[in-house]
Amino acid sequence: MNSTVTELSSAAGVASATGLDVAAYMAQLGRQARAAARVVARADTAQKNAALLLIADAIDAHRDLISRANEEDLAAGRQKGLDSAMLDRLALTAARIDNMIEGLRQVAALPDPVGEVTDLRYRPSGIQVGKMRVPLGVVGIIYESRPNVTCEAASLCLKSGNAVILRGGSESIHSNQAIAECIATGLKAAGIDAHAVQVVGTTDRAAVGELITMPEYVDVIVPRGGKSLIERISADARVPVIKHLDGNCHVYIDDRADEQKAVQIAVNAKTSRYGTCNTMETLLVAEGIAARVLPVLGEAYTQAGVELRACPQALALLKGAVPATEADWETEYLAPVLAVKVVTGLDEAMDHIALYSSAHTEAIVTEDYSRAQRFLREVDSSSVMVNASTRFADGFEYGLGAEIGISTDKLHARGPVGLEGLTSQKYIVLGDGQIRG
Repeated sequence: MNSTVTELSSAAGVASATGLDVAAYMAQLGRQARAAARVVARADTAQKNAALLLIADAIDAHRDLISRANEEDLAAGRQKGLDSAMLDRLALTAARIDNMIEGLRQVAALPDPVGEVTDLRYRPSGIQVGKMRVPLGVVGIIYESRPNVTCEAASLCLKSGNAVILRGGSESIHSNQAIAECIATGLKAAGIDAHAVQVVGTTDRAAVGELITMPEYVDVIVPRGGKSLIERISADARVPVIKHLDGNCHVYIDDRADEQKAVQIAVNAKTSRYGTCNTMETLLVAEGIAARVLPVLGEAYTQAGVELRACPQALALLKGAVPATEADWETEYLAPVLAVKVVTGLDEAMDHIALYSSAHTEAIVTEDYSRAQRFLREVDSSSVMVNASTRFADGFEYGLGAEIGISTDKLHARGPVGLEGLTSQKYIVLGDGQIRG
């Protein structure tokens, strides 16, 4: 592979020249993506699946190259003083490389949404009217730290018939380029234009400004990263954006909950991983069960090194907790910190969620069917769960193979965005010579 790095990097859109004209470079990527989008849109399912499997094989065969590139990024990150949460998001462990490969193969096994025709009905005139699912065209994805996004995004965009321009964070530049080389290898072997997946090769921030203001080349932008990044993109973009700003997720333990389930779910939702957008940030507990579950949970969180910031009622039940402030209820910590509040019951819990939630993911733990149904109906978030950890709010866990991001918007796509979220529908009409009188 090393002998073809220059060729592959060029195919993947990697820019190595100094004094780069960023505007011209991004326009070139845009033109190449627009042309490649037409090629990918007409590729059949077998060709797209072959490309995905070949990419998976290339990643599997070149784990060492990816790991070395990732270690270079991690070393640079440590030298720059990146915090532990950022380093965790940046790291490509053997298990995460396995997940990348499995995600590619799972996407290849999923039904191809492109060309699906639904709602085909005869009209009184004799024509048939229906809808056909079609690619969006060119997708621009802007993300920070997590290099596995490069693989996930490429797989979903490819399977859904889209071309994609990927702009990862400067902290993961070497990892992204190594993965891009594997992607280019698979595309080329499958006979698909390598420009269908292009990785922006410059770390110049001006590239982002160009990408989000090229509606002639880019059809939709998907930002994945911190709140400040997404706010900036949402404010400045001239291209439609699929986004979520943050993940202030809640778990509510009802007084009719199974206590063992409640403890398991609440511990997992917080301690499984701290740096993800589906991690619980606020725990709400009904006052009727608080005295029984909070001391147990407090011990578990203490052993895990989680700092607890609690309301006055919860403080009396949690050793070592500190008083919560108003800011704690609205904060996405992405760290071993948890806000805890005792509430009177379901209504107060839902009122709290309505006030502070970022509309990402909320869960209730209860054995009461009616309360569970109320929670599902009335909580207005992109994922709402009963008796399950918020950590399941993920495209892989939802059977999407991988996700391109989470959307908390209400138009076009909501929740984990997989293949269907990367397509649209157009009306089709089938006739047999009918004319309108």
